Amino acid sequence: MSESDRAEMMGKSSGNGFSVGLGLTNECNLACAHCYRDTGRIDRLSLDDVRRVCESVPVRSVNLGTGENGLHPEFHGILEYLRDRGTTIALTSNGYSAAVLSDDEVRTFADLEFSLDFATEREQDSWRGAGNWRLVLDQMARALRLGVSVTIIAVMMRTNYDKLPEIGTLAARHGANFRVNVYQPVKTDAFSLDYEQFWAGFQRLLESCPLAVCNEPIVRAILGFEAVSGGCGKGTIRVTPKGDVLPCVYWPKRNVSLAELEKMGAAIVDSPAFSRAGSRSAVLRGLPFRRVVPRRLP
Repeated sequence: MSESDRAEMMGKSSGNGFSVGLGLTNECNLACAHCYRDTGRIDRLSLDDVRRVCESVPVRSVNLGTGENGLHPEFHGILEYLRDRGTTIALTSNGYSAAVLSDDEVRTFADLEFSLDFATEREQDSWRGAGNWRLVLDQMARALRLGVSVTIIAVMMRTNYDKLPEIGTLAARHGANFRVNVYQPVKTDAFSLDYEQFWAGFQRLLESCPLAVCNEPIVRAILGFEAVSGGCGKGTIRVTPKGDVLPCVYWPKRNVSLAELEKMGAAIVDSPAFSRAGSRSAVLRGLPFRRVVPRRLP
């Protein structure tokens, strides 16, 4: 399930409106090679920016992601504002942002999402940074002890596609949910899956873990599931630390501003930028398509 699809699902339980992803900052205490965030400079959404978003469109849920929100100087104030609005809130973190919160603030969240890309301390710390494994496990245990739902997130890449069932087992053992995002080559394709790796990874996952939700379009098609409605540019809005308004966190275009969101409101989904996210390009329409089926189906 992708980040946007997960946000869409979370939002459905919170009434009408948009599921909004807020990248409060692109700052991070780590420097993971596969991360999509901009690192050329530090950008931040202010508390006033967050108010502008929430007053422009109906908001049913908010996910705080992109960088480590705990590094934002207004993080606690923004969290208090969203809590006072009665907004359903989730946080995606490498553990750092959860660690700077009080127990009362942790209880604010409907879900805390922690990133684990490997199932052993040696591999995780080698990939993300020394001490990250222990930080994630400690904050996961703390959140669960406080009665907050926890989700472990893994990015499926060529470096770990065959090791994800072990992470799922670890999550289940600790009482957490497990979500997998397929790597998207925003900065580099060095970690992109080839065809065989993609299907081998999903086959191992589906053989080892019970499937709750699958919104990966190609996998859904192979499993015979109907297409899902909503998703990027329909029920979700992403706002980057620079103040760009996007239909999807991976969307390469940066041509809708907060001022335009304030002007258009919910009609932002009808803007040309958002409409392009839900349609095939003219180039793709001219290409032939061939049905390809994996040698073995899960």
